Amino acid sequence: MKVNKLQGISWKRVLADDFALNKYKYLLIIPVLVYFALFAYKPMYGLIIAFMDYRPNLGIARSSWVGMKHFIAFFNDVYFGRLLRNTLSISLLNILFGFPAPIILALLLNEIRNMAFKKTVQTITYMPYFISMVVVSSLIRTYTTSNGIFSQLAVLFGGEGKNYLMYTQYFYPIYVISDIWQGIGWNSIIYLAALAGIDQEQYEAARIDGAGRLRRMFHITLPNLMPTIMVLFILRMGGILNVGFEKIILLYNEGIYEVADVISSYVYRRGILNAAFSYASAVGLFNSLVNVFFLVIANTLSKKYTESSLF
Repeated sequence: MKVNKLQGISWKRVLADDFALNKYKYLLIIPVLVYFALFAYKPMYGLIIAFMDYRPNLGIARSSWVGMKHFIAFFNDVYFGRLLRNTLSISLLNILFGFPAPIILALLLNEIRNMAFKKTVQTITYMPYFISMVVVSSLIRTYTTSNGIFSQLAVLFGGEGKNYLMYTQYFYPIYVISDIWQGIGWNSIIYLAALAGIDQEQYEAARIDGAGRLRRMFHITLPNLMPTIMVLFILRMGGILNVGFEKIILLYNEGIYEVADVISSYVYRRGILNAAFSYASAVGLFNSLVNVFFLVIANTLSKKYTESSLF
């Protein structure tokens, strides 16, 4: 008992001393904590409407409880299979092709010694990220029409000019390639920062041993970059069902619903347009739980095989 008491006093003293030493830093944290409390944690209370027949005029307190009714309705929905398939397909294609893209760009930029050219390439690749999604979607629509630049290029090489967004087989490539184009430069920043922190003496030692650029990249650069890659990959897996509805809604049409309709766009239609708030909340909660599942699995596997993890 005396040991526990002494340990308690010791910890209190340590915390008091730490606060006295870093009080201004703690004060700086307060606005962030308030922000998360108000806009991240407080709204979680609203998740209970997923288990209710929520009516805005009655409020949460007086709306009736229905348990798992909305979840069962979603699982039995005629569109459930299509929504899950499309969401996973787009997300996995984005991970397969979009996740390595900024890594490759960062590795290539790291090998450039002409600083003027390097900065020019960085600026050009960063710019699309700052373009509004509405503008990007408008450009995609314009470029993929029957008179657009892609149709003209197809005709130039002996193909056929057509409105590509009207054909289901072209939607995934258009979506994924435009995503890569828009985010490759911005997403490469964190990898470039990680590359800048690699000890240059390792490269010097490798040069003395006769290692060329490729050997230095595979045996020094990539191993040092791997912890950053794995942490970002885990975060990416944690959002595997988070295919943003904004771009989908701006690009899709009735002719390509079969491949373009995803969970987030379905929630938008049912929850906002049809005012089915409880049903949409249930779908959103299911979406979040699946994301958490993939996050935990990815984190566990990464921790086991690479010793890099979030927790």
